[in-house]
Amino acid sequence: MRLSSNGAWEWLAESAGRCTSQATSSARGGVIVIPSFAVDRTEIILFHLRRLIRSKRIPALPIYVDSPMALAALKIYRDAIERRSVEVKPGAAVSDLDPGGVTEVKTVDESMALNFERGPMIIISASGMATGGRVLHHLANRLPEERNTVILVGYQALGTRGRSMLDGAPTVKMLGRYVAVKAEVVNVPAFSVHADQGEIVGWLCAAPSRPQICYIVHGDSDAADSLSARIRKELGWNVVTPQHLEQVRLD
Repeated sequence: MRLSSNGAWEWLAESAGRCTSQATSSARGGVIVIPSFAVDRTEIILFHLRRLIRSKRIPALPIYVDSPMALAALKIYRDAIERRSVEVKPGAAVSDLDPGGVTEVKTVDESMALNFERGPMIIISASGMATGGRVLHHLANRLPEERNTVILVGYQALGTRGRSMLDGAPTVKMLGRYVAVKAEVVNVPAFSVHADQGEIVGWLCAAPSRPQICYIVHGDSDAADSLSARIRKELGWNVVTPQHLEQVRLD
């Protein structure tokens, strides 16, 4: 069971605490939408929300988890904790993933009904970069209002709606229409689980033998080029960052 660092917890405390303190006022009464990956990320968010609520860093708000995949993953986490799986950190309890006031949104009708709910409340829904899933309906409904908040919890790749919101786009296209972005957008980058260059190079060092060639096929172009240069310099490997639609022989 992987849990984010204290750094991520502090980021969420600062961001969610500021947003929710405004949201609970009668003047704002906003809704917090958290686009979140269904597997691993949603469970981590619930874990940290529980810590924040118990420590009174943020008020106890209704929390809706609207993602069938996230709920299925959450059940796997709970089952693993209950049977004391060796993959679970000793001392973990099912209650660690329950901040209280959580409603599991399972059906499409239940998801659509959230559009008519008034804040303050928190909606956690996939996908994490707003590339698809039920979160699109929540964003389309909540983004046009200034009293609402979107918290981006993790890396947002170029070309995604999450990245557009992060970069301050005034409008975002979703569900065939352009939606005005008037809600507050907060970035919590500490929740990203991508390995940094040092971790990747350290992992490559453990390779049993030197590969003929190393392909860098994931990541933004500048980051990929930088990683290629570091691997080439520190490990002496033959490294290539393939171009879009490029083909190579693997034999």
